[in-house]
Amino acid sequence: MRSGFLRTHVDFLLLGSIVPLVSVGLLTMNSFTGDAHFFSRQIIWVLFSLLVCIGLSFIDFRFLRRTEPIVGVFMLAVTLLSSLFLFGKTVKGSTSWLEFGFFSFQPSDFAKLTLILVLAKYFSRRHVEIANVRHIFVSGLYAGILCFLVLLQPDLGSAVIISLIWFGMVLVSGISKKHLLAVFLIGAVSFGLLWQFAFKEYQKKRIMTFINPTADIRGAGYNAYQSTIAVGSGELLGKGIGYGTQSRLNFLPEYETDFIFAAFAEEWGFVGVIFIFISFSIFIWRVLSNAKRGESNFEILFGAGFAIWIMSHFLINVGMNIGVMPVTGIPLPFVSYGGSHTLITFVGLGILMGMSRYKRVVHKENMQNEFLGL
Repeated sequence: MRSGFLRTHVDFLLLGSIVPLVSVGLLTMNSFTGDAHFFSRQIIWVLFSLLVCIGLSFIDFRFLRRTEPIVGVFMLAVTLLSSLFLFGKTVKGSTSWLEFGFFSFQPSDFAKLTLILVLAKYFSRRHVEIANVRHIFVSGLYAGILCFLVLLQPDLGSAVIISLIWFGMVLVSGISKKHLLAVFLIGAVSFGLLWQFAFKEYQKKRIMTFINPTADIRGAGYNAYQSTIAVGSGELLGKGIGYGTQSRLNFLPEYETDFIFAAFAEEWGFVGVIFIFISFSIFIWRVLSNAKRGESNFEILFGAGFAIWIMSHFLINVGMNIGVMPVTGIPLPFVSYGGSHTLITFVGLGILMGMSRYKRVVHKENMQNEFLGL
């Protein structure tokens, strides 16, 4: 009886797709860090986060369809982001962390998950009338509040992710094409205002470096330049574990966090990169598969939003590692070192698996269409 219950909501293929990604991250951290500081701490975070994920998978999350819990979660996210201005720890010019003794927490990660829940709740109640442009602006207000508080830290990377989550969920909710154009125009105007009044000088330099990476390779373009060298030097099969010269000789900065993809690519080459892409593809496929079978629009939209969140992190991180995206400090999910990001990602995964407990049953005659659709 118990094994049958587990089969109804624990997606072992979904969890299995994470194992190679986590292993890649740990292996890369252990290759270059002499005291194994990042390696050992990340193992603890992964194991703890996995336990939290499995625990959450046993919860019936239909209570989140009600307004009161979602409002409470949103207010908690706003409170945490606001508290940074009083109690936040400043690291590299950004006040993005709250310290709790031995544990540092980044509220922007919680804000991303919160936005997915809020938009899933909002659009699930208004799905049939989503063509009304009013709902685009109201949903944008929720995202805008979180995005504004994140930008004040300043944390441009997280603000971009929050914007992409909102934009992606608006699209999957059924926005009309004429309103899509309006959203693009609003985005362009917003970017202009942010450039003029919100972006710091170093953020502007990073964006300009994205347009012309070789313009300042000793300054704003240094990280991106060294990252592209590391990726390219891996060639087909890589240099071998622990033999990545860019990381070993400290030319490549932050190879355990932001640039772990470049460090891995240097060691494992093109073959290793394909391995990461396949693992992420399987993970996203399983997330969307669970989302499609959601009992209501709320579960479907949450799964879609979760997939958008992970894909945004993946595309931006890989993009900045190969020099086609500006450097924004976005970690690679399940691979980069980071306690709070790892924990919140697994929390989102646990919620998704908990929702699968009461998902719609897919009949055998529809299975082929489902696989083809994904």
